[in-house]
Amino acid sequence: MTMWPGSPYPLGASYDGGGTNFAVFSEVAERVELCLFDESGKETRIDLPEREALVWHGYLPRVVPGQRYGYRVHGPYDPAAGARCNPNKLLLDPYAKAIDGEYEWGQELFSYDFGDPTSFNASDSAPKAMRSVVINPFFDWANDRPLRIPYHESVIYEAHVKGMTIQHPRIPEDVRGTYSGLAHPVMIDYFRRLGVTAVELMPVHQFVHDSGLRERGLSNYWGYNTIGFFAPHNGYASFRGHGGQVQEFKSMVKTLHRAGIEVILDVVYNHTAEGNHLGPTLSFRGIDNAAYYRLVDGDRQHYYDTTGTGNSLNVQHPESLRLLMDSLRYWVTEMHVDGFRFDLASALAREFHEVDRLAAFFDLVNQDPVVSQVKLIAEPWDVGDGGYQVGGFPPLWTEWNGKYRDTVRDFWRGEPGTLGEFASRFAGSSDLYEIDGRRPVASINFVVAHDGFTLTDLVSYNEKHNQANGEDNNDGESHNRSWNGGVEGPTDDADILALREQQKRNFLATLLLSQGVPMLAHGDELGRTQRGNNNVYCQDNDLSWVNWDTARDHEVLTRFTAALVRLRADHPLFRRRRFFLGEPVGDGGIADIAWLRPDGEPMTSADWSADGTRAIVVFLNGNGIHESDPLGEPITDDSFLLLFNPSAETTPCRLPGGAYGRAWEIVVDTADPLLLAAPDVAADLKAGGELELGAHSVAVLRCKY
Repeated sequence: MTMWPGSPYPLGASYDGGGTNFAVFSEVAERVELCLFDESGKETRIDLPEREALVWHGYLPRVVPGQRYGYRVHGPYDPAAGARCNPNKLLLDPYAKAIDGEYEWGQELFSYDFGDPTSFNASDSAPKAMRSVVINPFFDWANDRPLRIPYHESVIYEAHVKGMTIQHPRIPEDVRGTYSGLAHPVMIDYFRRLGVTAVELMPVHQFVHDSGLRERGLSNYWGYNTIGFFAPHNGYASFRGHGGQVQEFKSMVKTLHRAGIEVILDVVYNHTAEGNHLGPTLSFRGIDNAAYYRLVDGDRQHYYDTTGTGNSLNVQHPESLRLLMDSLRYWVTEMHVDGFRFDLASALAREFHEVDRLAAFFDLVNQDPVVSQVKLIAEPWDVGDGGYQVGGFPPLWTEWNGKYRDTVRDFWRGEPGTLGEFASRFAGSSDLYEIDGRRPVASINFVVAHDGFTLTDLVSYNEKHNQANGEDNNDGESHNRSWNGGVEGPTDDADILALREQQKRNFLATLLLSQGVPMLAHGDELGRTQRGNNNVYCQDNDLSWVNWDTARDHEVLTRFTAALVRLRADHPLFRRRRFFLGEPVGDGGIADIAWLRPDGEPMTSADWSADGTRAIVVFLNGNGIHESDPLGEPITDDSFLLLFNPSAETTPCRLPGGAYGRAWEIVVDTADPLLLAAPDVAADLKAGGELELGAHSVAVLRCKY
């Protein structure tokens, strides 16, 4: 083949209709070979002829989409100095838009001989390696465009591409567990019925199944082990050859957008699948180890690790930052996604050792005309010192509010002394976000996520039961703030089962009526259980998949969840754009929010600090929203009373005086889940009247006049 000089930009393999330009960065390389593979696996090696601005590049006419390729990088191999080039290892293109195959784990993938980390292994890894794939960049998006659903109108649904549909009986078997399966009309109808506005997909960047898991007969089900930041994971594609996963992913996004549903990606830019100094040489390590990874000062053989996975991306290096930003822009401009949730985002903010909210990464995002315009959600912690940063991210960002999760769990399991923080979390966590000008939507509220118990398990287990993971139950969080209702795990006790169902409704009602952005975890509304396993990262089986056959047993819970989402959508009072002021509305009026005791009187400082578990009432004033609609008109709504009783005793509650409202109707009662489906049966309650608030329950009352 005749190699033309080509161009150093863009990085990666770029097909233009007549051929393909190849470009790869490496400052340490002395020579770079492009390796092309035919259908039989035969390899052809061609030197990239040009090096410009530290980028090796060349153009091959007549190389078309579907071509499999990789690189071999010649350069220094001196781990003690941070250099790990080994031309015997076939390397993935860091900018590959599609990746083919899986790794067959063996000695060949490692640059040292097992048992001697100081040795050099010269065996060829190509027979066991994955291949990069040249893709067809052209796709008919028709009139697809960003939905740009405002945060305050958003309800996020965290989902796993495979786990969501792999067992769905109404989806054809050949597309179950794939991008096409998630976009199947059955799933579109389900998302719309539920009322969610966005699906947040667990990692879909190409990831690797760890060798240690494979040896135990397990796999990296969650996918937090990225090796390709531009490539959709090929295991979720029903069309896996010749880069078909790219077209299939785009079709999924296009279909979800047509249904009014945004797509948010859970992304893992903090580390890669190559692991620590004893890990395999798959891509970045063999191309330019010191540029892509953060090495320990004074000990460059080892990796700085704030992720618990063996390495951390070197966000101090401009090339790593360019990779990260190019990837984000690619997924927005070419794949049309609507936002990102950043796994262990604190690791990206570590300029040196401490988390720095003014880090270069945040500066780049803030000024980027593409990335700054989409939803940016931080998981605001990592495993390093000082990594827990809830409330510490810049104004452009929203955050998974771990304090919301912990407080709401403690409140509903009856932990004493939680009233004050519960009130703050329910009202939008102004103590975390208001000081730097952010609003309630900075808080992504959740009670349950992929990491931890499901909602069913949260109310069914006091302890984790992770024996299936093969780590002697040592993995996963041990302090879950859960309560089993009296019996650990499955039971036939009807009273305990009823209590558990009511507790699930309590959590859902609290979540969906709190200020901020609610996030549901897939299958919680369907009664999904992991049988007490709170860390199913390696369980690609029915332990982690949604069981649609048993979903019909939880139809009441599903309807209850959908009705709460509708109630939130119908009433702007539950999705305010600004924090409560706590001040009277109008001359001498009632405040925009008021916290009351069960006797109808305002809470005192002594009430807030009292020990024990007790009921609490919150009044939300429909005339105190202090916001305008898109046409500049004031927003008003009905007023509501929300009564929370985490105690085990029925509590008599007296409704407040007529200044708050003269007549009320019950629209939600977690002790009566069918009420939401038939609100007309609720009797009027008069100001000053009494209401028996059931044990472990939430009641929501709407002011009629």
